[in-house]
Amino acid sequence: MRAVRLSFLQMLACLGRDRMLAVACAAPVLAGGLFRFGIPFLEAELTEWLSVPAIIAPYYRLIDVFFGMLSPAMFCFASAMVSLEEADERTAAYLFVTPLGRRGYLAARLGVPGAAAFLVTLVLLPAFRLTAFSAAALLLLAAAGALQGVIVALLILTVSSNKLEGMAVAKLSMLPVFGAAVPFFIEEDVQYVLFWLPSYWMGRAAWGDELLSMVPAFALSGVWIWVLLRMYLRKKINGS
Repeated sequence: MRAVRLSFLQMLACLGRDRMLAVACAAPVLAGGLFRFGIPFLEAELTEWLSVPAIIAPYYRLIDVFFGMLSPAMFCFASAMVSLEEADERTAAYLFVTPLGRRGYLAARLGVPGAAAFLVTLVLLPAFRLTAFSAAALLLLAAAGALQGVIVALLILTVSSNKLEGMAVAKLSMLPVFGAAVPFFIEEDVQYVLFWLPSYWMGRAAWGDELLSMVPAFALSGVWIWVLLRMYLRKKINGS
């Protein structure tokens, strides 16, 4: 546990030296302020200008779901970038054979950032949400968002060989989160084509106010993490 804590603190030091990653970690607070105050203001201006009752308001819950995934995605993205930088400098392989070990390294680079993102989301989401959520819904949304962040990090680490590739892959790794929008825009059964995306079930839970839809979200997140983790470890074992 001490080795994991020291490794995590080392990662935080790396984040402090990289301004881009530091800004990425601060992005959820900036985005939260924009969502909470900017979007209602824009909604009021648009509805008055176009003389319609609502434009963006029907999708406020979708915005809340996206925000619930934003903090974990940014924190885990930053952690993945540090891991890729360590791979570039050939230090990650050495950390694997220290008392930290492979499990400790994964805990410091994925587990702890995911847990921290979960706690931060529990604070930021109630503060910046646009719609009302029950305490249980907020807890489940924050937990599912944290798992989504770990998935984003593993996608970056599995596909990328260095930090430069990771920056490019990071944009594509965010695409699965848009599955949350499907229930809000597609009412036909064709929407189930994207059932394999955890974010789809998060969006469905918010759209229909059905907390049971979070069960497949957690189950699928576990499958995604298990598969990606195996791919990442196989990549490390092969030395690529």
